Amino acid sequence: MTKGISGADQIFIFDGAQISRARARAAVSGHDGFLRKRVDRDFSERLRDIKKTFSSRRAIERADFDENDVLRIEPQSCDLILCPPFLHAVNDLPGAMTQIRRALKPDGLFIGALFGGKTLYELRESLIEAEMSVCGGISPRVAPMAGRQDMAALMQRAGFALPVVDADILTATYSDIFRLMADLRGMGETNALTARRKSFSRRSLFMEADHRYQEKFGDGEGRISATFEIIYLTGWAPHETQQKPLPRGSARKSLADVL
Repeated sequence: MTKGISGADQIFIFDGAQISRARARAAVSGHDGFLRKRVDRDFSERLRDIKKTFSSRRAIERADFDENDVLRIEPQSCDLILCPPFLHAVNDLPGAMTQIRRALKPDGLFIGALFGGKTLYELRESLIEAEMSVCGGISPRVAPMAGRQDMAALMQRAGFALPVVDADILTATYSDIFRLMADLRGMGETNALTARRKSFSRRSLFMEADHRYQEKFGDGEGRISATFEIIYLTGWAPHETQQKPLPRGSARKSLADVL
């Protein structure tokens, strides 16, 4: 155990080397990447609504962090940082958010995305039930993910001004659990938990998981649904020109008068 950037004891939930290998394979696979395309489109729409010109923008990827989650960008070097979905797989998420904020120039903007806690809940439930039935116990297979309230608190803790956190729920359908897992592999989202089982799992386990998935989350016509929750983060590096909330108790009218 080591100290993370946030100052807390850092527990390595994720295997950084495994993540790098998975992302490298995905990069050369020619995979469609429908979730990444959706996020890129949403980023563009959000930027169109912001009346500001950015001269030193930077899109960061998982490779911009080394295996200790240290961001290799100079402090106050960017006025816009865009972050596609990968923050759900860093070990020191509070530290990562703080480093991103420090990399922004005053009044610089951060727009990021990560997978939220509702993501792949169907796959998680099906694998747990199947593993209990086939193996008599469970092993970590789907990573824990933060929720919107968690991320709102982390944005404030990291020192972002005017933070906004919202979420989008997407549903994709697949013919079976094997097509879903192939899609996740193509996106570089394979199991990278340090506590994962390193040996190969029996095919009977996944056959049972597919059976349970079809029973609980099938559409009755041979297809299954998979949920992806994308949490979007927007925040600014503090600057004296930004709007600030009114001091507590400074309102001139009471709520009773308004109602």
